[in-house]
Amino acid sequence: MKSRLLASLALGAAVVLGATGCSIISPQATTIPYSPSDGVNVPDSGPVDVLNAMVIANEDGSAGNFIAALVNNSLEQQVVVIALEGGAAEIVTLAGGESVSLGVDEDPILFTDLGFAPGATAPMAFQSGDGEGVVAEIPVLDGALPYYSEFVPVEDEFIED
Repeated sequence: MKSRLLASLALGAAVVLGATGCSIISPQATTIPYSPSDGVNVPDSGPVDVLNAMVIANEDGSAGNFIAALVNNSLEQQVVVIALEGGAAEIVTLAGGESVSLGVDEDPILFTDLGFAPGATAPMAFQSGDGEGVVAEIPVLDGALPYYSEFVPVEDEFIED
């Protein structure tokens, strides 16, 4: 009787181990951070997270609209500095705990001196709060997809007289 019980327990343990053995050594996919859209997340830019960042450019890449979600993770007001590497900086101010979607809640940031055609990546600098800031490669897209077409800069809108 005891040998049957031990055999049953051993068989049960083998089945459980066989069915779950892979998960012991494999990373859990839901714990791996990734960018679930066409844009990229920018880590380590300070207390404000920059999520799904992308630039929607005109055909020749001379101008582009920067769109992203900005999330202030602190309880204090934060200033986010966004710039093309080596170019002029744009500033967005967020209240404590506020999140803003550039291109949805607020106008996107227009860069008229982009210099990167669709399909390339543009080096952009991000800094908020007392963070050191980072430079990230932001994808430059075009308006081929219908939901991005409204963000393509129109020449009449950004040429100064």
